[in-house]
Amino acid sequence: MRISSRSLVAALALASAGTAFAQVSTDPIAPLPAQQPSGMRMPVVHAPATQAPVPVVTPPVVVQPPPFWPIADAQELLTFIQSVAADGLAPKDYAPAALADAIAARDATDSFNKLSSDFAFGHVRGEDRIDWHVADPDMSAARQRELLDGALAQHRVGDALRGLLPTHPQYGALRTALADPANAAQVNTIRLNMDRWRWLPRNLGDRYIIANVPAYTATLVENGVAVSRHKAVAGAIKTPTPQLSAMATGVILNPWWEVPTSISHEVATKSSFVAVRDSITGAVQRYRQPPGPLNALGQMKFVMPNPYAIYLHDTNAKSRFNSAVRAFSHGCIRTDKIGDLARLLLSEDGGTWDAAKVTDTLASKKSEKATFVKPLPIYIVYFTAAAALDGSIVHYNDVYHRDDTVIAALLDEPLAHKKSTVAEAGLATNSATAADTASSSASAPKIKPAPTDIQNDPLRPR
Repeated sequence: MRISSRSLVAALALASAGTAFAQVSTDPIAPLPAQQPSGMRMPVVHAPATQAPVPVVTPPVVVQPPPFWPIADAQELLTFIQSVAADGLAPKDYAPAALADAIAARDATDSFNKLSSDFAFGHVRGEDRIDWHVADPDMSAARQRELLDGALAQHRVGDALRGLLPTHPQYGALRTALADPANAAQVNTIRLNMDRWRWLPRNLGDRYIIANVPAYTATLVENGVAVSRHKAVAGAIKTPTPQLSAMATGVILNPWWEVPTSISHEVATKSSFVAVRDSITGAVQRYRQPPGPLNALGQMKFVMPNPYAIYLHDTNAKSRFNSAVRAFSHGCIRTDKIGDLARLLLSEDGGTWDAAKVTDTLASKKSEKATFVKPLPIYIVYFTAAAALDGSIVHYNDVYHRDDTVIAALLDEPLAHKKSTVAEAGLATNSATAADTASSSASAPKIKPAPTDIQNDPLRPR
């Protein structure tokens, strides 16, 4: 069979085009052929069919019916509200008159929720606490409803509310002191410090460190017993120590000090600091101080991550611990005999860091982290009053001048009217009002200055 040259060319063209068609059909993202035979149409490549998106079905919000209040339970709540002055709160804040009217409608939920929130979190909230950043997980909306439902089911409204109050012995001691007529002129001071206890988690843990800024102390507590107490230096008035909680995971031995940028200008010309420079421009980014006798952190610092870069540490200026007022730092807590505290924690941990290893590492001058097997929480707090064993009140200097703001918020009044009497605040006490007591020398309260010996510091577990 003879094939003409014209037929052969056409056949070759068809074969070439077919190859291109095959490439296109098998590779939908390949480039088109450089040349296409005249009069030929490229095959249409169809994208694979896609399934329609499955609509997201939002589950309906379950709205619980309002609780049903038996009259007896609502009456118990009303009676309980009249007694909250014993915990430093004002009955008027929980609308007892409106509650009495609501009893007939069998709806006392608003008053219960307001009081349970104040028992769990404290009456003073938000910015009025002033630089307070301690997380308190004691209550949520679901937990509050569960608490209410259980209280009504068991007809134990008062017991449910009492279970929200702090269990720390100092709260109970302040509560007792509040009822003492001799302390009538100090009612608001006692009340605001009771509220500060409510700002903390109800359960601080089996083992924790609590540092009280106005008292200038840091205390290790184990199973409710203070086992190690230390003098402390807190932030100066211009660089106050914030109130926070953080989990301590270990200590850095022979630490470098990373100088905060806010005070870099103070160390820029000092030879004991190392400048950290940008690798390209050579510009100074920050300063560090190496381990050694001049290091501001001393021989160790606690590793306790938090957004404020605040931690407990040693110091090379130990003479500051001899001062009565110890507000000198840039915000961190300088802790006296912190080496003893670290060795105690590490020795109880069951890990590899015994006292000898700590001593050898410190002598090596090398920076090294000793990790706690069992991390523990650290609470940095601000209490300006505590109750002594005899019921009298020990005062700590309100170094950052915060009490007036807290008292005003506790009384739900503008700061200019913070000196309202106890009667105006709606408190029912067994003593005279503050105004009456102030004019009576016979009723003068027992006031003690802050103890100079931290072994006698009442702000501790009993």
